[in-house]
Amino acid sequence: MTHKKQRLAILGSTGSIGTQTLDIVRRYGDLFEVTTLTARSRWEALVAQAIEFSPDNVVIADETYYPAVRDALADRPVKVYAGNDALEQVVRSEQVDTVVMALVGYSGLFPTASALRCGKKVALANKECLVVAGELITELSERHRAPIIPVDSAIFQCLSGERSEVEKVILTASGGPFLNRSADELRHVTVAEALAHPSWCMGAKVTIDSASLMNKGFEVIEARWLFGVDAGRIDVVIHPGSVVHSMVQFRDGAVKAQIGTPDMHLPIQYALTYPQRLPLEGRRLDFCELGTLEFRRPDTDRFPNLALAYECLRRGGCAGAVLNAANEVGVAAFLDGKIRFTDIARINEQTLSRMPQGRCSTLEQYRETDAAARETALSLI
Repeated sequence: MTHKKQRLAILGSTGSIGTQTLDIVRRYGDLFEVTTLTARSRWEALVAQAIEFSPDNVVIADETYYPAVRDALADRPVKVYAGNDALEQVVRSEQVDTVVMALVGYSGLFPTASALRCGKKVALANKECLVVAGELITELSERHRAPIIPVDSAIFQCLSGERSEVEKVILTASGGPFLNRSADELRHVTVAEALAHPSWCMGAKVTIDSASLMNKGFEVIEARWLFGVDAGRIDVVIHPGSVVHSMVQFRDGAVKAQIGTPDMHLPIQYALTYPQRLPLEGRRLDFCELGTLEFRRPDTDRFPNLALAYECLRRGGCAGAVLNAANEVGVAAFLDGKIRFTDIARINEQTLSRMPQGRCSTLEQYRETDAAARETALSLI
């Protein structure tokens, strides 16, 4: 008896999550088929992937590189598209069962909404979709019976099979490369230092967010929408060892933790094969080698972005969209050497305080809020 392969559209296929997803496809070629690959500007890597995996469609979001991709794949039976609108279109294809959403930042919102409207399963590795528009995205998921399987969520693994009420969600953060730096030292850190994460290998944007604890703040907002827990039941603890990936406390006091090596292949594979677990090669934990596990409270004076995430949940409405837009502007400016590392949080806080409060209920309203927040953030650089 033959089984049907799961057909994947991998959005952001040349990035960290995308390339690791393709590692899993190579390992389990009998289970998965790649029908769509997309990249923002890394056209040569996209072409190489298309030659190896023979998808039906590829999309290069930066239209500048369309001729290069088209010409490189001219002798192959693959359709080549360009532009952000094409990202929303390819996920609707009847040749797609699962959309692996590995785009970075706000760019993932509209393709995710498009996929959910078509009832596609979304393996979500883009926290910003839920940070910006959590209420709308979860409503689309429920209305169209389109499951969202979070890729980077140990909480999801902790809750699998549980029927008990959750008392508390406990997110762990490594603390990044600046865990022990003073407030004054943080003002002078370099881009290279910020990109040197002690535990995880990620793209530049996510790595900077991790260093500023913004990434963990985004996880707080994501958890609120994914798991239906209010901010008062979401805690963050610093765990430099990056062994305990998150925990759930139940109403009887029991705590379940997801523990493992810092390797994203595992959660990506689980998101694709859920509820099954398949063999995965890689280093295993040796508890005797671990020794002790260290936990400490986060310092929101030195890392105010985490507190800003909780503030967004308190405010509700469009606050998450404002925070995400400001943060994307600030991180880009820091990577370009235009501002200090500590200015990212300053820009986030000031943008939140200057933008009017309001409720967004449509994608167009989120688009307008995002644009206005970016303009405000740019004025603060």
